[in-house]
Amino acid sequence: MTAEESSRLDKMAAEFADKLTALTRGVLGEDTPRFDALNLGRRVRVAPMDEAGKVQRIPVSIGGEPVLSLLVDYLCCWDGSSTFLATDETAVKVYFDGAPEPLFRFEYVRTSKEIPGAHIQVHAHRDEVAYLLRLADTGRPSKKFTRRKLPRLAEIHLPVGGHRMRPALEDVLLFLEFEFAIDVVQGWRKVVDEHLREWREVQMMSAVRDSPLAAARVLEQLGFTVEQPKVAPPRRDPAENKLFWR
Repeated sequence: MTAEESSRLDKMAAEFADKLTALTRGVLGEDTPRFDALNLGRRVRVAPMDEAGKVQRIPVSIGGEPVLSLLVDYLCCWDGSSTFLATDETAVKVYFDGAPEPLFRFEYVRTSKEIPGAHIQVHAHRDEVAYLLRLADTGRPSKKFTRRKLPRLAEIHLPVGGHRMRPALEDVLLFLEFEFAIDVVQGWRKVVDEHLREWREVQMMSAVRDSPLAAARVLEQLGFTVEQPKVAPPRRDPAENKLFWR
């Protein structure tokens, strides 16, 4: 990465950090810690951080009491064309206050193909699931027994729509407000809706770049005139197309 590319990446990551700050403060209040961007070399961390660069949790209240917290951590990089800011890894973890282990983990790993790139992990413990995992003779559960480790529900990766359709931080905030009635500030829903609309449009554009012919067919069905490019873009290997990854 050249010095100019690194500088542009830092600038775009800082703008992303400002958007996340506006989102969380617009929902949880102005006391919510701000997001910063920290250059790590080929990637940039975007998260609320202390002076040492350690990711800090965001307090979340219910009925005026801080009973939950969010750990939000993005590792950003260039996309394949070094044009757009891409998310290399994301972790949004929901904690009960003071607990070392999260209740839920919403995670994304850009390079993952075997484990779903976008997934949720639930840190709960049910005898029925443990029993089903114990019966498995092949696959990931059996590998855990070779290490003499009892599988747990928290180790199951629940798919959530693939790399392009994955939930965003906005979805997690909506989930917490709907299910647990977390404290929010006046006008919070308008803030979430605006950020969520922008996020899903960006993801839609990424999906269009992944499958332009399908996008062209839909536009023609809607009455748009679509012209073929004078120089046809190279055909992408479906195995490397994130739209079709798990």
